[in-house]
Amino acid sequence: MPQGSLEVFLASAKGLEDTDFLFKMDPYVILTCRTQEQKSSVASGSEPVWNENFIFNVSEGAEELKLKIMDSDIGNDDFVGEAEICLKSVLREGRIPPTAYNIVKNKEFCGEIKVGLTFNPEERSSRDYDDRDEYSRGWKESSHSDRDRTSRRDDSPRGRRHSPERERDYRGRDSDEDRRRGGRRRHSSDED
Repeated sequence: MPQGSLEVFLASAKGLEDTDFLFKMDPYVILTCRTQEQKSSVASGSEPVWNENFIFNVSEGAEELKLKIMDSDIGNDDFVGEAEICLKSVLREGRIPPTAYNIVKNKEFCGEIKVGLTFNPEERSSRDYDDRDEYSRGWKESSHSDRDRTSRRDDSPRGRRHSPERERDYRGRDSDEDRRRGGRRRHSSDED
């Protein structure tokens, strides 16, 4: 299964059953793709317009997008209905323009919701695969002991070892250790 990002354009809904008796309903949508969940803003009326975009990361096992339509109320929100969108088509084709999907509640039709989908596959170069393979095989791990990592070979002709504190820092200044000694260590880059 391809990996990447799924852009969801939540356009509108129509024909929603008004769950409020005295006031207009205030619908919102909870969008769920596997374990990722996002929530739309609260709209107004039985034919709400959202025109909102959402992005989900898609990986193995992402087969559907669930849309749960709720009516915002003081206290408990009311369940209006839900729609499930199979992602196979958008993963294969890359884009599905805004399309109306049936909203159901207790296996009965209770409106439509219009949603557009765009799948953007994760781009991987062959170098990305090579790096991942090398890490998994341990090629990038150091074979040096801790002692070798903390000491370096001196560039002087004698080739003696010294501590990194005696080296110049990366900007070419003397280290704190050299300043404490009151002198400068000679480097091959210094002029005679």
